[in-house]
Amino acid sequence: MKGAKNKDKASWWYLLFLVQFLVILWPPLYNKIDPTLFGMPFFYWFQLLWVLVSAVITAVVYWATEG
Repeated sequence: MKGAKNKDKASWWYLLFLVQFLVILWPPLYNKIDPTLFGMPFFYWFQLLWVLVSAVITAVVYWATEG
């Protein structure tokens, strides 16, 4: 029975994957030029930032659900 509780608890961590998916799936959120970062339009640097954020989220979910 302990494994069933652990699985149920872990399922909430997987909702973080939904957050990263929905942010990138909704282009009106980041479809603009300003603000620029080192001359790079917001549209590009926001997506590159989310690559790093997604890696961190994936690591957090992995460590939280491991075991």
